[in-house]
Amino acid sequence: MTEQTRNIEAVAKALQINRNQVQETATLLESGATVPFIARYRKEVTGSLDEVVITAIRDTLQRLAERDKRRQAIIESLEKQQTLTEDLHRQLQAAETLTELEDIYLPFRPKRRTRGMIAREKGLEPLAAAIFRQASSPVDASGFIDPSKGVHTPEEALAGARDIIAEQLSEDAGIRAGLRQIFKHQAILSSKVVKKNQDLGAKFRDYFDWQEPAGKAAGHRLLAMLRGENEKVLTLSFRPPEESALQCIKKRLLKNSPVQALVEEAIEDSYKRLIAPSLENEVRSELKDKADKEAIGVFTTNLRELLLAPPLGAKRVLALDPGYRTGAKLVCLDAQGVLLHNTTIFPTQSERKLAEAASTLTDLVKHYRIEAIAIGNGTAGRETEEFVRSLDLPTELIITLVNEDGASIYSASEVARREFPNHDITVRGAVSIGRRLQDPLAELVKIDPKSIGVGQYQYDVNQAELKKALDEMVAHCVNKVGVELNTASLELLTSVSGLGPVLAGNIISYRDRVGPFASRQQLLQVPRLGPKAFEQCAGFLRIRGAANALDNSAVHPERYDIVARMAVDAGVSVPELIQSETARKSLVLEKYLTDSVGLPTLLDIVSELAKPGRDPRLSFIQFQFAEGIHTIADLQPGMLLPAIITNVTKFGAFADIGVHQDGLIHISQLADRFVKDPSEVVKVRQQVEVRVLEIDRERKRIALSMKKQA
Repeated sequence: MTEQTRNIEAVAKALQINRNQVQETATLLESGATVPFIARYRKEVTGSLDEVVITAIRDTLQRLAERDKRRQAIIESLEKQQTLTEDLHRQLQAAETLTELEDIYLPFRPKRRTRGMIAREKGLEPLAAAIFRQASSPVDASGFIDPSKGVHTPEEALAGARDIIAEQLSEDAGIRAGLRQIFKHQAILSSKVVKKNQDLGAKFRDYFDWQEPAGKAAGHRLLAMLRGENEKVLTLSFRPPEESALQCIKKRLLKNSPVQALVEEAIEDSYKRLIAPSLENEVRSELKDKADKEAIGVFTTNLRELLLAPPLGAKRVLALDPGYRTGAKLVCLDAQGVLLHNTTIFPTQSERKLAEAASTLTDLVKHYRIEAIAIGNGTAGRETEEFVRSLDLPTELIITLVNEDGASIYSASEVARREFPNHDITVRGAVSIGRRLQDPLAELVKIDPKSIGVGQYQYDVNQAELKKALDEMVAHCVNKVGVELNTASLELLTSVSGLGPVLAGNIISYRDRVGPFASRQQLLQVPRLGPKAFEQCAGFLRIRGAANALDNSAVHPERYDIVARMAVDAGVSVPELIQSETARKSLVLEKYLTDSVGLPTLLDIVSELAKPGRDPRLSFIQFQFAEGIHTIADLQPGMLLPAIITNVTKFGAFADIGVHQDGLIHISQLADRFVKDPSEVVKVRQQVEVRVLEIDRERKRIALSMKKQA
C-alpha cells in the first residue's frame, strides 16, 4: 500500500466519510480546483461534500504529507549516519504521528556536546551499562579512574556514568510515551507573578497566583497568561506532580540491587534536567495550538457574520465621519458608491455652526436625492446621530450608525490612495463608512481583517495560521455572495475562486481598456486567464444586464446547454424559463442526467433559475440606539436597551449600547438556559435587547444580560 493510499484511508476514517469521496476530492484539489468551486460545482464527484469537509480533507492530507516528508528525511539522515537497521526502519514506517517519529529519531539526532557525550569520551560507557543492568553484585568504579581523561576519583566516574544513563533514559521512546500520558492527563498549569513587575501588569492580577488542570484550561485564559509571560509579568509552569512522573519511570526500571540508589539518582536527574523540560514544552505547544485554533475559529466565525451582514444595496448615501474639534467629514455617494461631493460640517460646536451644518446637510440630501445617512459610531457618533435625527428630513430616509472599526486603517492604505489620490484620509474614511452601509462585504475586503475588531487575542495566536484562516473566510464569503464583474474592486476580484491578485488586476486593466464585459465568455480574452481559471471563476462572477440572462446567475457556463435544453422542452426561451414557475415545474429532471451531471447539480440549476443571482444575505434592518443614552454616565442598573453584538468570544459576547464602550454579556447571562458556546445564541451584528446589570465607571466596564428572568 502506497503512502498516498494509506493517507486517503486515514482521512476517510478520521472524517467518517467514504474513501472514494476523499480520493476524488484529493484529485480535484491536485488539479488546481478551489474549495468553493468543488463544493458548488462538483457535487456529483464528491458526494455533495460541503466546504468544511473539503477543507478538512485538504488540510489533513497536507499534514500527513508533511509527516511523510519528515519520515523520509529521518530515514535519509540515518542512512547517512549508517545507523538505519531493519528494525529501526520498521518502527519509522509504523509511526503514525510526528511525535512518534521524533521520539524514535531522538537518540540519533545530531546534537550539541552534552554531559553524556563528555562522559562517553572519558570511557565511562561500560560503567554506565554495568550500573544500568543492576546486577546482584556491586560495581567497582575505581577501574575507570584515568586522570588523563579527567576522571580522578570513583565519585567522578560514577557521576559521568549517571550522566550517560540520564541521557539514555531521556531518549527512550517508551519512557517518553508513558510520561507524555502523565503530562497530558495530570499536568497543572501554574501561574505566578514576577514580583518586580507586578505593578506594571495590573491587568493580569487574576493570574498572579493561579492553578488549574492544564488540559482543562480555557483557551482565552491560557492566551492571557501567555501574554503576561511574554510581558515578563508572569511565570508559567505546565508540569504534573513530580513524584507521580518519577514513579512512572522507577516502576519500569528499578530493581533491588546494590546500585539501585545510583540508578534512582540517574532517573531523577534525567527527569528534572532533560525529560520534564522537553515534555513541558510539548504540553505548552499543544495547548497553545489548541488555544490558537479556538481563537482563530472565533475570529473567522465573527468575520463571516460581519462580511455577510445585510447590505442596504444600491442606494444613494450621505456618510458622516463624526468628530468634535475637527468637525464631521461629510461625503455624498451615488448608488454604486462613487464619490459625488465632500465637505465638513460642525454640528457639535456653536449654535451658528450647528445651524450652518443643518442647512448644508438638508440641502445636500435634497440635491443628491439621498436615500440613507450613514454615521460612524466612533467619537461624537451618538451626538451627530441625534443632530441628524433632529432635522426636518424626509420620513422615509434611513438614518443609521455604522461600525467604523478599521476605517482609519483603510483611509491610510495604498488601496485608498489608489482609489482617491486627490483626497485626504478624512474623506476616504467617510467614504468607507458610507460604502459599508451599501455593501459591507465589498468594502471590508479592502481592510486587513485583524483591524476590523472582531477577534479574540488575534495578535497572540499563530499569525500564519490566522492569516490563512481569515483569507479563506474572506474567499468563502465573496464566493458565496458572488461578484459583479463590471464594478468589482481589485480586492473583491482577488478573492474570487481561481483568480488571485494577478488575474484580478488583468481583469480590471482589460475592463478599463475595452469597457464593461458583455458576457462571461469574454473573460477568456483577458491576458493569462485561461480555460482552467475560467472554469474556476466564471460561476462566481455576475454581469448585470447581460444579453444571456444566465451570465447574471450562479449557473456555471459549462451547464448553459442543459438550461437551453430545458427551455426547449418547456416550449419557452431561457428568459421565459427564468420568469415562469409553471415552465420550471413542468421539467422532468431525470431526463437531463448524464455521467457527470446528477440530481444535485440539476436541483441547484432549477433553484438558481427561480431567483437568478440572488443575494444570500439577509435584508437590511434599520437599528436605533435608545434616545438619551450617550455615555456610560447615562446608564443605570436595570435599564433595558437595544444593542448590537460587536464581538463573540468563548466566554461571552460584547454589545454596543451606544455609549462608546461595549458591554460584556457573560456566557452565563446570554439565556435563561445553560449555554455551552455563545455562538449558539448570538452572532456579530445581531440586534438584541439587553439589561444593564452593573456599571464600573472607573474601569469603564459594563455588565449586561440577555436573560428574560431578572
